[in-house]
Amino acid sequence: MRIQTAQLVSLGYGTYVRSDDVVAIEPITDGRGPGRRSLVWMRGLPEPLVASRSEGAIVDDLVTPVDEAARMRAQRLALERLVSVLDAISPGVRRVLSEETDTDIEELLAESNRVIG
Repeated sequence: MRIQTAQLVSLGYGTYVRSDDVVAIEPITDGRGPGRRSLVWMRGLPEPLVASRSEGAIVDDLVTPVDEAARMRAQRLALERLVSVLDAISPGVRRVLSEETDTDIEELLAESNRVIG
């Protein structure tokens, strides 16, 4: 894994840090409450910052190039929009689509929602 340099990484709730100043990330297991998902250790700070994002999400931002991250956000938005449209399809139309295209809309929605998280 290669950390991208000089990128701003969100810790949640409007807090951003420079990617190359992050030393370690630790999931919070004890005393985890609302908005407390990870501890982020920073160069030059004696205590970690509390992040409202998971360690996996923060690591993804640390190692993903900016242009790829932007492309991934656009793909996620497109998938969310598609899920919204598919979810609005009536049961009758879903049956016709299933018969005509051999596509299970329910299964497609479930798979898309798993990907979105």
